[in-house]
Amino acid sequence: MTGLTIFIVFAFLMTVGVPIGVALLLGGAIGIGFGNLGWMSIPNNFYPTVAKYPLLALPMFVLVGVIFDRSGVAQRLVTFAQAVIGRGPGMLPVVAITVAMIFGGISGSGPASAAAVGGVMLAAMARAGYPAPFSASVIGAAAATDILIPPSIAFIVYSVLVPGASVPALFAAGIVPGIMAGLALMIPAIWLSRKHGFGAKEREQPRPPLFSSLLQASWGLAAPVLILGGMRAGWFTPTEAAVVAVFYGLFVGMVVHRTIKVKDIGPILVEAAETAGIILIILGLASVFAYAVSTLGIIDPIAKAITTSGMSSTMTLVVIVIILLAAGMVLDGVSIFLIFIPILMPLMRAFAWDPVWFGVLLTYMVAIGQFTPPMAVNLMVASRLAGISIEKTVPWVMWFVLAMMMLLVSFIIYPPLITWLPKYLGY
Repeated sequence: MTGLTIFIVFAFLMTVGVPIGVALLLGGAIGIGFGNLGWMSIPNNFYPTVAKYPLLALPMFVLVGVIFDRSGVAQRLVTFAQAVIGRGPGMLPVVAITVAMIFGGISGSGPASAAAVGGVMLAAMARAGYPAPFSASVIGAAAATDILIPPSIAFIVYSVLVPGASVPALFAAGIVPGIMAGLALMIPAIWLSRKHGFGAKEREQPRPPLFSSLLQASWGLAAPVLILGGMRAGWFTPTEAAVVAVFYGLFVGMVVHRTIKVKDIGPILVEAAETAGIILIILGLASVFAYAVSTLGIIDPIAKAITTSGMSSTMTLVVIVIILLAAGMVLDGVSIFLIFIPILMPLMRAFAWDPVWFGVLLTYMVAIGQFTPPMAVNLMVASRLAGISIEKTVPWVMWFVLAMMMLLVSFIIYPPLITWLPKYLGY
């Protein structure tokens, strides 16, 4: 009865618009009170959760995203991508997706990428004849690849919550799915552009010179190589890589491109601190909820009922996919992890699912939710920049959702698409 009360209170608070962190705290506190678990268990769970060493990388990578957003790197990456990919109907959406994938190797945040890439690409796509709802759909979907391509904030949070899933292994496992997701999004982008005659004016625009645009974009292109290559070479840990990336970004912005002034550092730090602080506070408050749920033994009977019901591993995965895709439409990625991972971990153990494969699979579902209406955070950012309502993107964005869903099936059917690279690298 106590377990049912916890979930009813949590669901009610979410329904009436209470912030997710507060709803998790109050739901957990009620369970702690009813179960006589001691009120000191609230701070005793909150602090150890946010004090874990891997989480030091989280605010640093958030800061990296803000710095590179302000440094003008996105514009130079767009110019270089245009020089490589060329002009023609459907090519600007391909440029947007490509740049979002590269930016994902720097920031690890979907909304940050949507803001950076959208700020550059939306105006260019409008001049080429692409309607704003279609352009916003492309940007919102493209930015979703960023939580798959390392460094990923989502992977860092997952590694803290799930024993046996290290950050380097998750980073390596996300590379192939992230690239495949970007390629999958290019197919409907090109098809829709040519079917509806979008981008007719794109041929009239000059193609940037390749060599000079490569020189301008080289500092941005080197960032993912520095971050991922440095970790692979053993030069630094993921947390140290985030710090190195911060100083590299400041060097690029202040010395190379000179788009960041000393007076800009304060606002940059404040913006990054606000974003990272929200994530960490929610993470700490969710630990109270998870403690109450696990200590009171609420989850194990649910997991046991599923495993003894005769449902196969595949069928259980299908049910999880449906639930998480629905949750992704109304919740952000971090909240989904914090709510569902404590529930899903017993199932993961019961069916002997690889924790790294399962983590990438969950993150992929969250990525789809980031641009699936009605509460799609990436799509909201892109729509706001495009000056349209999110409802106008629905006829276009659902094609991109379909492309990602078809690829999701392949990851479920053939897990080595995810697990091959980390095993090859020895993680």
